[in-house]
Order: sequence, then C-alpha cells, then structure tokens
Amino acid sequence: MSVPAGVRLVATDLDGTVVRTDGTVSVRTRAAFDACREAGVHVVAVTGRPPRWVVDLADLFGPVVVVCANGAITFDLATSSVLSSRTVPPAAVLETVTAVRRELPGVSAALETLAGFRHEPAYVPRYDALRTAVVGELPELLSDDPGVVKLLLREDTTPSDVLLDVVQRAAGHLVEPTHSGMDGLVEVSARGVSKASALAELAAGLGVDAADVAAFGDMPNDVPMLRWAGHSYAVGGGHPDVLTAASAVAPPCDEDGVAQVLERLLATA
Repeated sequence: MSVPAGVRLVATDLDGTVVRTDGTVSVRTRAAFDACREAGVHVVAVTGRPPRWVVDLADLFGPVVVVCANGAITFDLATSSVLSSRTVPPAAVLETVTAVRRELPGVSAALETLAGFRHEPAYVPRYDALRTAVVGELPELLSDDPGVVKLLLREDTTPSDVLLDVVQRAAGHLVEPTHSGMDGLVEVSARGVSKASALAELAAGLGVDAADVAAFGDMPNDVPMLRWAGHSYAVGGGHPDVLTAASAVAPPCDEDGVAQVLERLLATA
C-alpha cells in the first residue's frame, strides 16, 4: 500500500477523538493506525494528558515520541522518559492565579509538574483522586520550583468557555490558557506553548512539513494544531471553535471518525 498523497504524518488528540466515551480505542481505529504505519506514515498522539496517562499507549502508537500536556512535554514511550519540557515559571503561576482570583475568588489551583501532581486543599482531583499528591498552599507547592508544565484552574460553577475568557483577559499576557471540555476547568501552559508548537518541532525532526500533516481533534486545546496542519479534521460533535478552525469534519469519535478518514486517505493513495 502506498503513502497517502500529501500526508506523511497523522497527529491525533486522544480523548473524544480516538478514545471513545467508554474509554476504549476501537479495533477499527487500531487497524487504521497500523495501516498508516505500514504505508510509511508516522502516527503520533498529541494530547493534554500528562505522561502518566500515556504510558499504556505503546500498543496503540508503538515505541514513539508523543506530545503531552498540551505541548509542554515530549515523551518517549519506548523509555517512559521526558525528552523535553517547557515549564511555567513559579512567578508567572502566582501572578496568574492572583489575577484570576480578582475576578473569580473561588478558583482553586493544581499543578502538573515534572516532579508529580500537586494541588491546593480546595482543589478536588477527579481522575487522580486515588493517587498520592502533594497538597499545600500555592507558594509552598512552588517553593522548590518543581517544573510546572500545566497549571490547572477550576471553578465548578463556571463553564470552561467562560472561565477561559476570564483567564485570557486576566493573564493572557503571561501564560497560554486553553481547555479540553471539562466543565469549570482551564489548563494553562507557558506563553507560546501549544499542541501546535510541540508538533511543529516533532514534525521538523522527522523531516515532515506542516503541509504534509493530517491532524484530528475535538476541543479548544486542539485548535492551534488544527490551524497549523495542512490537513485538519474536527471530530463531529466537537467544540464549535474546533469545527470553525478545521478544514474538514470527520464523523464522531464513537463512530470511529478518525479511522473512517484514514481509510479513505489510504484507499485513494
């Protein structure tokens, strides 16, 4: 099977894009990824997940480098090691939280760091509830400069789109805020860091131009990547901003939309 014309790298978000609502990745999607690799096309994950949530994906993506934490980390699945990171300076974290709390005093904060997960007492983890974390006030959590790859800001009574607007107005000159669809949660990276920035570096290392990348996503944290890639697909049912940013729309995740698009690309090569 030949390489699809104009596509040398497939970059895909995970949750809501290829990871279905039941938490699985379908046999059809796995087969489509295998077919791409057999055709000489690179397949990489570009996700908001931290590294600890991608270590079990080697069977899906192989021993490759993936992009984690919305572009703040490149992670080697073969060795389970961080290859590069872009961190938020502690001063910027504190200034951002202070600025946001002037408008929304009830915001609580957590930190994804190179040294592990940390959070304020008021921040209640949803997916790491059973995982041991460092808990304390923000200055204490930052005192050893643990390498913050993502600041998490939560206000459960405020929709993520609204909270994102608040964070952008209050601290957009300091950091790069986005969200991935959870109500009341915004994810904050270092200024200039996005899925697009990390994917561009990864693709360049593989000798692949943006024009030869097909990217898939469903949430605002995917928008920079979709705007950068030469072939961009919003997953059906995704956030309105994603549907606007992408050049095409794939069927919904639970209908194996990414697999359907890749099968067409391979069939027409």
